[in-house]
Amino acid sequence: MCDALGMISLTFVGAAQTVTGSKHLLTTSRARVLLDCGLFQGRRRESNERNANLGIDGVERLDAVVLSHAHIDHSGALPVLAKQGFRGPIFTTPATKDLCGAMLEDAAMIQASDARTINRAIERDGSDMDPVEPLYTKEDVVQVLSQMTAVAYHRRIAIAPGIELTFLDAGHVLGSAISVLDIEDEGETRRIVFTGDLGRKDVPILRDPEVATGADLLMIESTYGDRDHDAIAAMDDAVADLVSRVVARGGKVIIPSFALERAQEIIFALQRIQRAGKMPKIPVYVDSPLTVKLTDVFRRHPECYDDEMRTLFASDATSPFSFDELTYVSDKEDSKAIDQNGDSCIIISASGMCEAGRILHHLKASLGSTKNAVAIVGFQAPHTLGRRLVERRSSVKIFGMSYDVNAEVVVLNGFSAHAGQSELLSYIQAVEAASPALAKIVLVHGEPKAQEALTRKLAPQTRASITAPAPGEVLRVSGGGH
Repeated sequence: MCDALGMISLTFVGAAQTVTGSKHLLTTSRARVLLDCGLFQGRRRESNERNANLGIDGVERLDAVVLSHAHIDHSGALPVLAKQGFRGPIFTTPATKDLCGAMLEDAAMIQASDARTINRAIERDGSDMDPVEPLYTKEDVVQVLSQMTAVAYHRRIAIAPGIELTFLDAGHVLGSAISVLDIEDEGETRRIVFTGDLGRKDVPILRDPEVATGADLLMIESTYGDRDHDAIAAMDDAVADLVSRVVARGGKVIIPSFALERAQEIIFALQRIQRAGKMPKIPVYVDSPLTVKLTDVFRRHPECYDDEMRTLFASDATSPFSFDELTYVSDKEDSKAIDQNGDSCIIISASGMCEAGRILHHLKASLGSTKNAVAIVGFQAPHTLGRRLVERRSSVKIFGMSYDVNAEVVVLNGFSAHAGQSELLSYIQAVEAASPALAKIVLVHGEPKAQEALTRKLAPQTRASITAPAPGEVLRVSGGGH
């Protein structure tokens, strides 16, 4: 990992040539710092094995963790890390710390609930699924939260011997951060910039991503490295058309949504569309106790908003996250009643990749009917239920049972909170213009196809070397000093 010459290196444990399970280990002769600690999402058996075994030796010897944002594929394995003995500080922004309190507790509850459901199905039906044990408990989550230190944007602090951290706004979700790491080791100085997940410019609610300066190495996500998104403005018309179509045939619109950011963006969009009279006024249910909690966290962090959203919250107008037709659902029996009611409605429910939570029960109840529609509004990792719906499979498995997919499936990628190809290229160019010593661009959090396409576009435009590390690969950091 390091040698007597003062080697600074990065080991790509997760989110390497894939979009899930973000974990990158920064090592010097004096320190070990983990960047993100997210859950892997995909095939159930593989996910369970990879999440129980984090792929990090000597977790108790880590000096610190730097957490870019609260999404579960970046934060969700922190309780496993604590369970395995890590007791060091976890540095993140104030909003991310507050969000993690709700999200990690929810993850523990969902793991326990899904384990009970699956294990009962095995006993009752003789399903061929493997028995499931929750990865962690609420007690493990409490331990993680006690280790979190909130650091405001633009405040430079020491986090480990020879390593200082500054957060910039990533514009991806509430509290998301670009990590600027200034490292001194055996007389060498380097600045590593890790974007985490990078947001888009000119989207509702959040500020634009901030451009890092003086980088020697830029580690950037590449989720949508092979394509651009539909215009955000076009999404209002697409949603209005979909809802009108489904209501005309007496069906329901099911929206699997990440509880953080995507749900709030969808709610804000539906409010906007309803008020403009572009779609029928039908009940809208946010069926996710977690989304209810996270929306409350949004209200407590105006420091993350763009000017428009801050003005809305400061005015006497209706909250951007409420309107007459909208109901937040927490009670489980109320959730079941939505499916039993035959009236048209819109159901927004977690999880965003359809891997766990109440969305599974709504899909079970809705997929079989041609009246209904499923609107996919975010990236779906390989082998997830969400990806199978995007691939228009004729049938899918939910809790080990097969269900026909007769419902309409619509992909609305304009709602994505990830930068598209053009936005990634623009951000890299801006960082390079502000970083005379930039020597390496490292593509993470992307599938090989997307990374190859981004590399082809980027190569003629940059003086830096470009690499997309494989899982487990170790990269020595080099470049000019400061």
